[in-house]
Amino acid sequence: MNSTLALISEAAASSAATGATVGSMLTMIIPLGLLIVFFYFFIIRPEKKRNKEMQNMLNNIQVADEVITNGGIIGRVLSVKEDTVLLETGSDRTKIRVLKTAIAKNNTVHEAPEEAAPAPKKKKKGDKPAEIK
Repeated sequence: MNSTLALISEAAASSAATGATVGSMLTMIIPLGLLIVFFYFFIIRPEKKRNKEMQNMLNNIQVADEVITNGGIIGRVLSVKEDTVLLETGSDRTKIRVLKTAIAKNNTVHEAPEEAAPAPKKKKKGDKPAEIK
């Protein structure tokens, strides 16, 4: 009889410890998961977006664009090769060859391609002309 009571009390104690362990595991896992989600949305994802925009800007550099390098040199693009760009700086027409990755900003605004431009709205029969104020 005493051995049966000892086994029952031992089993009850182990199940209580297991329940406490599961609860403490959840209290550790939930904040860790929230931290990972926070890092993804506020650090990793914006950095990927910036890198994609920068790579797009570097791939779209054209001759006669005005660019600024990471060192602060402002120049006009004379030629574009696979990984280098030839810049002309200043009124003395000094030519500098730099890596594409050294370009920080393209100051030239390019027109959007026609297919990316929004299509004009078509007028319907019942539409009235807009009033000019």
